[in-house]
Amino acid sequence: MQELNFPKFEYRFKSTENKVSIFDVIRKKFIILQPEEWVRQHCVHYLINQKNFPKSLINVEKELTINGLKKRYDIVVFNKDGSIHLIVECKSHSVTINQSTFDQIARYNLILNADYLMVTNGINHYYCQMDSEAEQYTFLRDIPDYKTK
Repeated sequence: MQELNFPKFEYRFKSTENKVSIFDVIRKKFIILQPEEWVRQHCVHYLINQKNFPKSLINVEKELTINGLKKRYDIVVFNKDGSIHLIVECKSHSVTINQSTFDQIARYNLILNADYLMVTNGINHYYCQMDSEAEQYTFLRDIPDYKTK
């Protein structure tokens, strides 16, 4: 798989029926390894190992309904009170992040109302802090580390 702009982590692969899978520590099962999944797994481990988010607050690939359409978010990190701290949109390393990528995560955030957004293709990462009251965002160099309160 493509080398990504994330710290390395220890991953587990499994091969069945000519398909390679990678173990997802959040879903606790092997997932077929596609380029976007490779990015998602790197991002999950980055959030756990570098940003210190507890696994118990991370949710991966869940369905939500936006304007009557069923969509799936890549990664959501919750606050302890159940509100949403961070939404992450992962793309394959070969996908250029553009305005439509940001529009996609912005649509998700209309429903989820996160404090932070992250968009990544594994090579380039973009981070925003949301200001819901002013309906605007500020780009950041990185997302803050998890803090226990």
